[in-house]
Amino acid sequence: MKNLILTSAAFALVAGMAMAQDVVRLGTEGAYEPWNYLDDNGEVAGFERDLGDELCKRVEVTCEWVTNDWDSIIPNLVSGNYDAIIAGMSITDERDEVIDFTQGYTPPDPSSYLAASSDIDLKSAVIAAQTNTIQAAFVAEAGMTLVEFATPEETIAAVRNGEADAVLADNSYLAAIANEDANLMLLDKNEMIGGGVGMGFRESDAELRAKFDAAIQSMKDDGSLNELITKWEVASTF
Repeated sequence: MKNLILTSAAFALVAGMAMAQDVVRLGTEGAYEPWNYLDDNGEVAGFERDLGDELCKRVEVTCEWVTNDWDSIIPNLVSGNYDAIIAGMSITDERDEVIDFTQGYTPPDPSSYLAASSDIDLKSAVIAAQTNTIQAAFVAEAGMTLVEFATPEETIAAVRNGEADAVLADNSYLAAIANEDANLMLLDKNEMIGGGVGMGFRESDAELRAKFDAAIQSMKDDGSLNELITKWEVASTF
């Protein structure tokens, strides 16, 4: 009887582990429309929600979505709060030292400047950017005056209230804001920075990363990835 109980307990443990491996938690910011945002029901929506759900179908796992502030999104992946990052994250050498990336699921998106006036000198202007982004690094390395904020919304607010002269961010994010706000405009200047956007995984999860990498490639091969990119207007197609 004792052996039967132990065997049953062992089976339950193994089954539980197998079930856990069939669930992949996807970490995103939920604040960077159209890439990822929260809809009226508080659910993750946007390009990366559609993409992530399709990738999970192809990998044959159940996905759970987790939102996390941008400035701690990599540390919380490493510490195990979720299994992958899918959050409009550009592939960079610096980030690749800490986590591993899939191939890019979008080409590099041009970074644009949003300002309240077209008559500004970027060399002497105060430029807002979100902390720990490729745009913040670019502004600092270019020798321009940088002011950093934790969220994308705060960078836009800084331009509106005069705390900054312009904000540098992905064109796909800023274009919608410029279209909705007559007091803000995109400057006629883009910066090509970053190496495309990919999913981030812990370095110890090479097998899981490889499965998602293969799924991304399959979506490129059948054209469905380009269809999503076009639908959400997040970048140029492959």
